[in-house]
Amino acid sequence: MTNYIILFLCGLVILSYLFDITGKYSRIPGVILLILMGIALQLTVKYFNIVLPNLQPLLPLLGTIGLILIVLDASLDLKLESRKKMMILKSISSAFLLFVVFSAVLTLILTRYYGYSLRVSLLNAMPLGIISSAIAIPSSSLLNTSDKEFMVYESSFSDIFGIILFDFILLSEGTIGNGLFELGIKSLITVVVALLTSFILAALLHKITYHVNYVLIMTSIILIYTIAKILALPALLLVLIFGLILSNNHFLEIDFVKKYIDFQKFRSDIRSFGTILTEFTFLVRSFFFIIFGYYVSVEGLFEWHNLLTAGLITVGILLLRLLFFVTVIRMKPIPLVLFAPRGLITILLFISIPASSRIFLINEEVITLVILLTILVMTIGNMVVRGEKAEVLLKPGEGSLKNTL
Repeated sequence: MTNYIILFLCGLVILSYLFDITGKYSRIPGVILLILMGIALQLTVKYFNIVLPNLQPLLPLLGTIGLILIVLDASLDLKLESRKKMMILKSISSAFLLFVVFSAVLTLILTRYYGYSLRVSLLNAMPLGIISSAIAIPSSSLLNTSDKEFMVYESSFSDIFGIILFDFILLSEGTIGNGLFELGIKSLITVVVALLTSFILAALLHKITYHVNYVLIMTSIILIYTIAKILALPALLLVLIFGLILSNNHFLEIDFVKKYIDFQKFRSDIRSFGTILTEFTFLVRSFFFIIFGYYVSVEGLFEWHNLLTAGLITVGILLLRLLFFVTVIRMKPIPLVLFAPRGLITILLFISIPASSRIFLINEEVITLVILLTILVMTIGNMVVRGEKAEVLLKPGEGSLKNTL
């Protein structure tokens, strides 16, 4: 039996790897195929009456670890340069304002037309307002450099803002004013702790000569993140700061620091760490979405009220995004407007809503459909990018067979 389980797990990893490779050519994100694989596995198990252990409790665990690794992996690619200042400001404002506006609009609908309380409405609306960095970042690899960097910053900060504000609503007690003041203090504490721990971990990464060191660094990051979550601090901000310090180590290259750090070796260590991090992230992300697909209610996906609700939410996401790009930050809307996938964070936050605060209108099937629809729209965005690149590759006068003869 053990051998069959090993064969099965190896097969899933290989298929996931193939999905990732083919996605670069088909423009179909591997996440869709992973979720569909989970659904297919569910139908197969039911058809053959196979008994499998309950893996659903693994979702929050894999999702949390995957989130940490994805944000860290993405932050290692972010270079802070003065020429990127406007792009960074636009991406951060996009992440924050679009999240807030979408959550406010959906909350208004739920309170005014369906009679739910403000807190319950916010808890159910906010997970749907967050762009999934777990999906957006890998899928943005086909975009040009500036658009890709915009998506990395926007999706990473969307995760951060979304989690911080969701936790604030979920855990808040007393007045909103006191809660916001407490949130500001906690964020400041997190930044200070992040800077201190980042320098310590960076020193460990550079100084440890034992053959097992990268696993220790990743474990330490997850440990610090977990402690920060227990203390109700915005823990994801800590992960992002650590990655930014590593990726922008040139700011530390001053005479005093050079006495203690060999920056050439340090950058080589970071590259090796990034490679291992990327592969481990791929593994965790793959199993998360396969297990998620396995526990999706297939029948619920085809109920008309779920389809209608998910469709309206998806249209709302895209319309708000289009208006924001055209009127506020004045950027070329295509293809970035189409890159607003929901995914890992939406799932994690939704399953953390207490059962007493869940509402029928936004159920697991609606969440799944919104994820699938937004990923489908992003797939169209990738196809648009492919079309644009094809046109660029055609030089003037080379657009037809007649012109080439």
